[in-house]
Amino acid sequence: MTTQSAHSPFRRTLRRMGGHPSVLIGGILVLLICLMAFLAPALGTRDPNAISTSNRLKEPGFEGIMKVYTDEGRIKVPVHYRLGSDSLGRDLYSRVIYGARVSLIVGVTVAAISIAIGMVGGLVAGYFRFLDGIIMRIMDGLMAIPAILLAIAVVSVFNAGLTSVIIAIVVPEVPRVVRLVRSIVLSIREEPYVEAAITAGTKTHLLLIRHVLPNTVAPLIVQGTFIVASAIIVEAILSFLGLGIPADEVPTWGNIMGVARENFQLHPYQILYPGVLLAITVLSVNMLGDGLRDTLDPRFAKRV
Repeated sequence: MTTQSAHSPFRRTLRRMGGHPSVLIGGILVLLICLMAFLAPALGTRDPNAISTSNRLKEPGFEGIMKVYTDEGRIKVPVHYRLGSDSLGRDLYSRVIYGARVSLIVGVTVAAISIAIGMVGGLVAGYFRFLDGIIMRIMDGLMAIPAILLAIAVVSVFNAGLTSVIIAIVVPEVPRVVRLVRSIVLSIREEPYVEAAITAGTKTHLLLIRHVLPNTVAPLIVQGTFIVASAIIVEAILSFLGLGIPADEVPTWGNIMGVARENFQLHPYQILYPGVLLAITVLSVNMLGDGLRDTLDPRFAKRV
């Protein structure tokens, strides 16, 4: 019993993941970014939307005074801009820290919704032949439009905000999940154990849940990481263009860079800081996805 447990497929997979450099490095970076987002209220120095017109476009490390209005009147509070301030005097350090929250929320939410919808569509298209043509032609039509253009078209229909951004990114991501799940179902549908279950009279929904769906878990986990990275980039593009989340409501890395582009030549650091964090986040998520693909996909696991 001990020998079988020690050499179980699950334990072997965990050992491969633990020894894969991409999983380790990517996972650690993703964990650190998640902690930064979760601890943003503690790490930030002040309200990321607090405006101070007297402290506009200050250089990193600037120390000054900010006027704050309270119930007792106007008071002066000392401030320290670790990364400088933007064109409205908002603390760039706090805005960059809080911006991680939106990027992670958008990435994870888009991945979850896309996988949920795409998994159902892929199962139906792959198993029911008479629906395959209809579903896949719709998916082909969506994939024929570039993802960013489709996202811009969708977000322009709704009011700017977090919900509209998530919907705009989900729409072009669903066809990719559908095609992935469909290809898996088509290969599994002809397996002897599936045919035996059909012969035994297993109901369709039980057949899909017990025999087909488990084989899609590992590929969908890997695909989910790539969707997270893609969603973070698209959200940043939409916010940078002014089509995403407004900069005066919630700071995101995209709208921070969008506001800073007007002063890029004189104050390039305003784009540098959120841009570097955006690049590190996307790179770490992609590294994690590559490592998970190598360890979870049997074709690549043999090389690890």
